[in-house]
Amino acid sequence: MPRIFIIGATGGVGHRLYPLLTAAGHDVSGLHRSEKQAKDLRAAGVTPVQGDIIEMSQEDFAAAMAGADAVVFSAGAGGGDWDKTEAIDGKGAEKAIAAAQAQGIERFYLVSVIPDAGRDRDLDDGFEQYMSIKKRVDTALAASDLKWIILRPGTLTDDDGDGRVNVGPVIPYGDVARGNVAATLAALIDTPDLMREIVEVTDGDTPVRDAVAALTRDR
Repeated sequence: MPRIFIIGATGGVGHRLYPLLTAAGHDVSGLHRSEKQAKDLRAAGVTPVQGDIIEMSQEDFAAAMAGADAVVFSAGAGGGDWDKTEAIDGKGAEKAIAAAQAQGIERFYLVSVIPDAGRDRDLDDGFEQYMSIKKRVDTALAASDLKWIILRPGTLTDDDGDGRVNVGPVIPYGDVARGNVAATLAALIDTPDLMREIVEVTDGDTPVRDAVAALTRDR
């Protein structure tokens, strides 16, 4: 089983992802900031690795992910603060990508966003900046020599989900439970032949594992 390092392990997607990975037998480590988070991770069978995405250098990221076979970047600032979004969603992800390459870690899974997210609403400049940062990081990862997956969810809801999704390279926009995003990530990690692909995901009607398996059949 590959060793997985999660950046964003204590977030809405990450804290739903690591139980799925540990249950499948993966050796999982996760980035955290507080001692309370470390205790929770350790109790769940995850090796805690302390660090603050905003403060960490590329070298810090490389040290944190040393020994991993795959990296998941599911961290996000949550919008609303330009500087924080740039530091986490932007530069944080870029440093993690560069660190994975420096460490010789081949597999990298990035949680991004469907490009037409929120286009039915009156959006402010901050949201456009957020989308621009996400696109920039997607481009950087796609241009790297890593074996990457860019997972683009629709509008996230703070639910565990029902394990049924719609996935594909391009799908209609919609909402998606964070739990369904985590389940899709876990299925993608367990499908190592599927690489260098952009996968969009929303809530849907197909069981997650069947939906991901269909992606490999459709290649």
